[in-house]
Amino acid sequence: MKPYQALCILLLPGAVHAGVADCGPLIHNEIGGDYTNANDRKTLGVVEQFHFTPDVEHLIRGASGKLGDDIGYTLDHFPNHHRALAAMARLALRDKTSKPLGARYTVECYFDRALRTRADDPQVHSLFGGYLLALGNLDAALDQLREAARLAPENATNQYNLGLLYLRKQNYAEALACAHAAYAKGYPLPGLKNKLAAAGQWRDAPKP
Repeated sequence: MKPYQALCILLLPGAVHAGVADCGPLIHNEIGGDYTNANDRKTLGVVEQFHFTPDVEHLIRGASGKLGDDIGYTLDHFPNHHRALAAMARLALRDKTSKPLGARYTVECYFDRALRTRADDPQVHSLFGGYLLALGNLDAALDQLREAARLAPENATNQYNLGLLYLRKQNYAEALACAHAAYAKGYPLPGLKNKLAAAGQWRDAPKP
């Protein structure tokens, strides 16, 4: 499992989402841009080679300074860099702080900046939802995970994670609908189904 795919499993007490005014302007330069844009990604190697190394991504050690410096540098140039966002969120959760050592902004600000770069990036919404869920902010997490599922309805992981959150909020009808959608798209893990069954809420999907 990739590091950013495991983000949603951590559960810690809450925080508040920072506003745009707290998160600094986006600065466009020759290196960087939209992580999902093929032309912008042509300069991605320059950033990753020196700052977002495997050791940085796995939170082992910084490449040019502290971990927050290198992940933050990556996000300064590619604000919606999916793996760097996930790494910054995991670093914050690990260190129990909203602003990791060396980072210029809080994690909430990095997500804010990512969404200002590309508001319709479903992976950013999914990662942000996972981070908010880890903080225990269920309503804010639900907003993000619903948007991720809306933007990428074919993504089974988005449906599955949304179903888990609905289940936690005891909205069993929505959780079951998400489970059916996730499993119809081939999601391999039975956890959501098992949890619904344990709550007496599992029903097989209607046959077409």
